[in-house]
Amino acid sequence: MKKVKLDIVGLSYSQTQSGAYALVLGEVNGRRRLPIIIGAFEAQAIAIEIEKMTPSRPLTHDLFKTFAQTYNIEIQEVLIYNLVEGVFFAKLICTDGETTHEIDARTSDAIALAVRFNAAIYTYEFILSSAGIVIEGNDFLFLENIDAIPKEQGSEDISTSIPGSNYKSLSMEELQQKLQDAIAEEAYEKAARIRDEINKRNSA
Repeated sequence: MKKVKLDIVGLSYSQTQSGAYALVLGEVNGRRRLPIIIGAFEAQAIAIEIEKMTPSRPLTHDLFKTFAQTYNIEIQEVLIYNLVEGVFFAKLICTDGETTHEIDARTSDAIALAVRFNAAIYTYEFILSSAGIVIEGNDFLFLENIDAIPKEQGSEDISTSIPGSNYKSLSMEELQQKLQDAIAEEAYEKAARIRDEINKRNSA
């Protein structure tokens, strides 16, 4: 089957459904986007690595990377290989230099590891054709229709207890300070939201 290479376009969160995030993957040299609903923990694990934040202690995915590399195991690629009843399935293609193994993984965990190992991300054409969305220009995906977006296994249990905070009334200096405080407190989901607000203002 034909594989299609994907890049991470970004992360978006619902303004109305607290704790629900969309990981948006984009077709390399194409306009199709593949949004996947994931949990807050996995979203922050991806955001931390993309934004090059440095946690004070290793997160789970950082620990996995250190453990794997200690034994000379590398992740070559991540493959989103199936979509069944609105649920994505992914696997890690790993090697120790001599043998290659495929390991089943949740899509969000696989992507969080892919960004840490600089591994390529692929899916099959039939998945992108059935679940992909064509985005005109540089428009980003928002989550007004979050229930219509396919999910990954386990995301049905997304927590709704994460309190939303309004950062729009704060100055840039206050936002920067809150960002540093959040990182120091290891409140990475909060830090990701603050970083989103800073990025919005910088791009305005």
